[in-house]
Amino acid sequence: MRQKSIFVIVVAAGKGERASADGSTDPKQYRSLAGIPVLARTIRAFLDLPYVTNVLTVIHPDHADRYASLGLADDRLLPPVTGGASRQASVLEGLKALAPLRPDLVLIQDAARPFATPQVIGDVIAALDQYDGALPALPVTDTIKRSLDGRQVATTEDRSQLAAAQTPQGFRFGQIFSAHMRAATLPRQFTDDAEIAEWAGLRVAMVMGDRDNIKITHPQDFAQAERILSGDAIMETRIGSGFDFHQFEPGDAVWLGGVRIPHHAKLKGHSDADVALHALTDAILGAIGEGDIGVHFPPSDMQWQGAASTIFLKHAGDLVAKAGGRIVNLDVTIVCEAPKIASHVPAMQRVIGETLGIAPTRIAVKATTSEKLGFIGREEGMVAMASASVEMPRVD
Repeated sequence: MRQKSIFVIVVAAGKGERASADGSTDPKQYRSLAGIPVLARTIRAFLDLPYVTNVLTVIHPDHADRYASLGLADDRLLPPVTGGASRQASVLEGLKALAPLRPDLVLIQDAARPFATPQVIGDVIAALDQYDGALPALPVTDTIKRSLDGRQVATTEDRSQLAAAQTPQGFRFGQIFSAHMRAATLPRQFTDDAEIAEWAGLRVAMVMGDRDNIKITHPQDFAQAERILSGDAIMETRIGSGFDFHQFEPGDAVWLGGVRIPHHAKLKGHSDADVALHALTDAILGAIGEGDIGVHFPPSDMQWQGAASTIFLKHAGDLVAKAGGRIVNLDVTIVCEAPKIASHVPAMQRVIGETLGIAPTRIAVKATTSEKLGFIGREEGMVAMASASVEMPRVD
């Protein structure tokens, strides 16, 4: 008997704004979770299963660069497609893209559910031997009240008949594609794909969900997700420090924290001589025991001449992520008489945060002078000192 083809649609076309109240500018599916973007974790949960034929991601039209920056590489990962104005419309775009490949089964997964387990996924697929559709669900344990006006209780529901739906939701491809096409002609929006299947008269089964299979929606959900991950590995906090200085030479601007600041001189160095980013890079590398910036980007290598120091910082952040860690916070102090730094701090926090995939609220940038003492006081150069707090899996 021919093995059935199993395709996965990961729906990542939303803006994820409700999860951004903590200062992060990234949509929730692209935010870092223990050093790895949420969407990358979600996709990898399916690519790690050998029986999955292909995975297709549906993205927001403005997120092509963000998606490309995930750096996902797998022969079974199809090029992304652009979603629609609603989740329902986005799923339909994914189904249309898969139709020429004629899948047997399709699993539809929320991008913001990075903890789908092989057990849950396998149970959904197994149920499709007997049913047209299947979804993981958890029994409702809280008492559920119904209210007509949002204030006064109208009735109490029978919770023994209620369950909370999760994803992935699985279906026989031809049936759910047809149901979605018909549903698109209606003036209503369905809350999930199982509801569309129910409306179309398909038989949909429930399998046991998983308490950890949460959907990240609000900022506090990231804290819960971090706790879930910490149960998989014992984490420890490491501290690294960095120190760098550069002298001035004739020029018209300095680069500090990834921001160009007009000045009557520039900093001398092989790259852009961004003393703040160099110190931060060394601090991160020190926290994870990976040497210093000169080990990874030797000044004798001409390819780094004039290079933006954000390249060095991103490399350090990528090493943290590769090791399964996450950057908790960064602190850098710039010591100089001029230029004035304070008004540029928010821009520096933004650049550093975007480079490392962390919220600007986790980054402190401070400045002070040397009270006219020494080479800094004589405005011959400047110094930066940095520290990095990094959470890493414990290795005994």
